[in-house]
Amino acid sequence: MYKWMSNIIRSIVNETVDKAIERVARDQYTENLFEMIPSSKKVGPIQLAEIMMRSKSGLPPARPLGSHMRFSPWEKLLFNPVHLFRFPTPEDVRINTSVTIGRNARKPLSLSIPIMIAAMSFGGALSKTAKIALAQAATRAGTATNTGEAGLLEEEREAASLLIGQYNRGGWLNTPDKYKRLDAIEIQLGQGAQGSSPQRTSAKNIGAEFREVYGLAEGDDALIHSRLPGVDTKEQFAALVRELKEETGVPVGLKLAATHFLEKELQIALEAGVDFLTIDGAEGGTHAAAPILEDDVGLPTLFATARAAKYLAQKGAREEVSLIATGGLITSGDCLKAMALGADAVYMGTAAIMALVSDQMTKSLPFEPPTSLVVYNAKMTDQLDPDKGALSLANFLNATVREMELVCYSLGRTSVSEVAKSDLCTLDPFISRAIGVDLGYISPEEQEKYFAELSPLGGGMPSINPSPAGPDSGKDQHILQ
Repeated sequence: MYKWMSNIIRSIVNETVDKAIERVARDQYTENLFEMIPSSKKVGPIQLAEIMMRSKSGLPPARPLGSHMRFSPWEKLLFNPVHLFRFPTPEDVRINTSVTIGRNARKPLSLSIPIMIAAMSFGGALSKTAKIALAQAATRAGTATNTGEAGLLEEEREAASLLIGQYNRGGWLNTPDKYKRLDAIEIQLGQGAQGSSPQRTSAKNIGAEFREVYGLAEGDDALIHSRLPGVDTKEQFAALVRELKEETGVPVGLKLAATHFLEKELQIALEAGVDFLTIDGAEGGTHAAAPILEDDVGLPTLFATARAAKYLAQKGAREEVSLIATGGLITSGDCLKAMALGADAVYMGTAAIMALVSDQMTKSLPFEPPTSLVVYNAKMTDQLDPDKGALSLANFLNATVREMELVCYSLGRTSVSEVAKSDLCTLDPFISRAIGVDLGYISPEEQEKYFAELSPLGGGMPSINPSPAGPDSGKDQHILQ
């Protein structure tokens, strides 16, 4: 019986394939189904689907999770293990993973690990259950979570031992009764996946609890303005920073979309006296944004982090102002490399969501995407088990940090904060010159000579190890002078 059925199936498949090949060979290209192959290769399957969405609705597609393009070439950076030049860290020495954000604030933010949960709002992005689960996971791991551009969700505040809140362009967390209950305040002026563009959530998509948390009247839309209401000058921004610091004592920082005008933006932030800076690269995720904002706006996280760290060092602000990198950081290697380039800590968003739903994806697949378990008003948010999700995410964070510790042993470092630019090399000459990391195929002593001979102008490459303390002076190596 089995052999008979197998022969029948083989015969049907063979005849179908034969006829398809004959049809491809016979039909003119404009009438040929094969025409979809070169068309989709030229346009691309993602762009083709989004062309269809635009033509159907007349509106920009609201693409979730940010750009599908990986702008930052983290994989082109490699760590340099040591053996005798500097000895590896003994296995009985514990690697210090703790970091402090806003060291000069009256109430600095102390974290057990250098990874935080990125800003993802209740209602504007995630369900209440998902936000509670993220807060529970952060508490388990000894780190902070972020409210995103939202109001203060009581259940999130209760579940989070450390909560960073965004003083946002919607105005929903911008009153003393709310921001005085935070462990750090992040003034949100933009994000990697959306720049500083306005956003609107229609009243028909806003439930009763959403309205309550946001302080919206029945029938009101939720609007995120392109600029922070009441901040139209540099002086007004500086006054806001001073006011928040005086009222709360917690670290007050600035979050902005990474931009080619980065140094100009950072100078204003430094003059205002911020305690930390959050740089969100072009790979940053989001609940939904127009593809042009995700794919064509901003500066990649790798280059933005290196530039921000360099500028802070030039201004002598590295010890006073903490730097947080975010946007498309997926692996433990991405996170540690960002810290080697100068970040004091990092945010993870998309990876955190995937970890949260990792062993619950079977509830949605194959007919719904995993995000349907966590997105506000999605079809399956009531099926997310928050306790199970919190445990999965906490496990992911602990495993990620453990991997970072393993690299520290190999580098001869005793703290994740000690990992520096001198611990990296690359095989890409462009990356080497762009961020001041040694080329892996040239000895450290021959780097400048190599680039001087390579350059048609003989200009050479800026010094990678400018500190008189030498190539092992830790965070001094974030400076490219």
